[in-house]
Amino acid sequence: MDGTMKQIEMAHNGDKEARDKLVMDNVGLIWSIVRRFSGRGYELEDLFQIGSIGLMKAIDKFDLSYDVKFSTYAVPMITGEIKRFLRDDGMIKVSRSVKELGMKVGMVRENLSGALGREPTIEEIAAELKVSSEEVAASLEAGAEVESLYKTFGKEDENGACLMDRIEEKTDREEALLNRIVLKELLSSLGEKERDIIVRRYFYNQTQSAIAADLNISQVQVSRLEKKILKQMREKL
Repeated sequence: MDGTMKQIEMAHNGDKEARDKLVMDNVGLIWSIVRRFSGRGYELEDLFQIGSIGLMKAIDKFDLSYDVKFSTYAVPMITGEIKRFLRDDGMIKVSRSVKELGMKVGMVRENLSGALGREPTIEEIAAELKVSSEEVAASLEAGAEVESLYKTFGKEDENGACLMDRIEEKTDREEALLNRIVLKELLSSLGEKERDIIVRRYFYNQTQSAIAADLNISQVQVSRLEKKILKQMREKL
């Protein structure tokens, strides 16, 4: 097993230093991809942060049994993360400071998820960044408004899918924009608790069990509420 594969194995076993070294060793790879997207109206440093998230996802998801170099696997992961950001960003404009914090929150969330083996709490993310829980929540809320309709979520339960499964896919860009507007209106029509559940499930990739623990209800209740809310959304569509 070569050095990179050994580091990946160590990272999968919770070795944060090995994970960080993998990121540092692949900084050049991230930049080589980021430069392809210059001239899109975004700072390259911002796109580098997004690409770094893609790299960390590649580290976490790489199967050591793959007969392929890690860099070959990582390139489409990094590219895809940047493309999703460029596609989804800008639907609702937020301040640069909030957007920058949102990117930092995303990276810390990825790191903590790998280290803890579970979804970190807002308080844990805030402590890592040395900011208030309210600031973290605000950045997450701003990010939720521009999340991708195509983002998939976990398969831990029977509802594994993506929001776009509930809206007919169109190739026309104006139709895609209309779909986002419709989705935003549907979310705004929900009650606070119902909207919180949908945003957590479909935008933050949280499991029903994690949501149940945060809301102090059972996983079964979350499942029933989710199905009820999605039915209401489909009927409104």
